[in-house]
Amino acid sequence: MKIDELDIKIMKELKKNARLSIRQLSQKVNLSPPSVAERVRRLEDEEVIERYTIDVNRTKLGYSIDCIIEVTVKNGKHEAFKTFIEQHPNALFCYRITGKSCFMVMLTVEKLEQIEDFINDVTSYTTTFTNIIFSSVKLQNESLFT
Repeated sequence: MKIDELDIKIMKELKKNARLSIRQLSQKVNLSPPSVAERVRRLEDEEVIERYTIDVNRTKLGYSIDCIIEVTVKNGKHEAFKTFIEQHPNALFCYRITGKSCFMVMLTVEKLEQIEDFINDVTSYTTTFTNIIFSSVKLQNESLFT
């Protein structure tokens, strides 16, 4: 599938606000509504646009502590850890990585004790290294990927 600059403009606008109507989107990208609708449909059909979603302000829900935990699995217990993390309600992401650790996990919690509980739950088959997040840097680029 060939992606051109108009497709990229459409995706950037949808990334900013996925609730835009086709008419609003067409005004933002200077293209007719039928053309925009066809391009969006093609991007969806080709699974370039996989889904529409929302951003939730976790802090307003009481989840004001975020951390990134490096997890190293002991004794080949990768599947046990994967099963555990897939079901964990506070996990925002989990990546299998290369290097000294096996996984990189981000948790969001209401209190520090929840991080301790997580570590206690996996300590029998992993070692962990935890980084508490103080703040994030707002990137100025308009990436389609963030």
